[in-house]
Amino acid sequence: MPIRRTCIIATLAGLLVACGAAARPAVVARTIPTALPSRTATATQTATPPATPEPTATPHPLSIAALRQGEYPGSRLALEQPLEAGINYARSIVSYQSEGLKIYALLTVPFGERPAAGWPVIVFNHGYIAPAEYRTTERYVNYMGALSRSGYIVLRPDYRGHGSSEGVARGAYGAPDYVVDVLNAVGAIKQYSDADPARIGMWGHSMGGYITLRVMVATRDIKAGVIWAGVVASYPDMVANWSRLTGGAGVATPVAGWGTRWTRSLSKTFGSPQSSPKFWSDISANSFLADISGPLQLHHGSIDQVVPAIFSETLYQQLRTAGQPAELYLYPQGDHNLRLNFEEAMQRTLRFFEEHLK
Repeated sequence: MPIRRTCIIATLAGLLVACGAAARPAVVARTIPTALPSRTATATQTATPPATPEPTATPHPLSIAALRQGEYPGSRLALEQPLEAGINYARSIVSYQSEGLKIYALLTVPFGERPAAGWPVIVFNHGYIAPAEYRTTERYVNYMGALSRSGYIVLRPDYRGHGSSEGVARGAYGAPDYVVDVLNAVGAIKQYSDADPARIGMWGHSMGGYITLRVMVATRDIKAGVIWAGVVASYPDMVANWSRLTGGAGVATPVAGWGTRWTRSLSKTFGSPQSSPKFWSDISANSFLADISGPLQLHHGSIDQVVPAIFSETLYQQLRTAGQPAELYLYPQGDHNLRLNFEEAMQRTLRFFEEHLK
């Protein structure tokens, strides 16, 4: 019996459209101007010096404000190891700098004549893999290959502490490290001579979806994003509902032991989400969707036992409320990796990037 496929498309008009497998999304992409604070001139009547401003509290490193204040120059990509070429693209292991650390990455570059402005780019953010088990050229082979064959430069960073990358792997949700490494990867690829710095997209799976969303509200460099099975809930929602909604399956995911580590530490220092809502809002990318850098496409399997689909559904509704273009595809028999739906989800992903990056 064929699997019934459903999708939900958001447009700026706020319409919900149900469609079958053959339907193609029509996204209304429109620039939403962000209001800037006005400046009012005030006449000076005396020579009284201006008052000394009160000191501004330093934002918490996890906050979106702190991410926006940071600088992420990356560095020029250094060739570490050439690899066997793909069907129509070159492959290599490269490295770049992030906060003084040498970060490795997998780079693919299309064969053929370079476009005048350079090739469009997709920064690829992988999901949780135990750092000790991580290898640059393993996992996500089909995902990387599909994007690389389609005329994009693809850069997949090895977050600090993964593979040969320097630094300590402290995890994604209690420290900004992996997001910083990806922001520096963006800085690095913008310097790459074959890349078009004005056409950078981002793809993320699971934990990589969390990273993608944070990067897209921290910088204007990402023109479009695609997230599969993403950890895209707000921090209060993650704390309250993640393990409950997965029926305890989250024990084997990147949140292993989290209730006794960073959530307890943050709650002890800043209070619970109920008692200190501003702090928890400030560290949640969902609070800043009005400033997201481009349209977002979400994919999620309804039987995902690692990250609940309600996370993507809620983000989709939040994007609609913020007036941002978004697409949501739900797969009734889809697991965390969308194994049964891979071809369909990848074709939708490629069409989306084609529309927004080419």
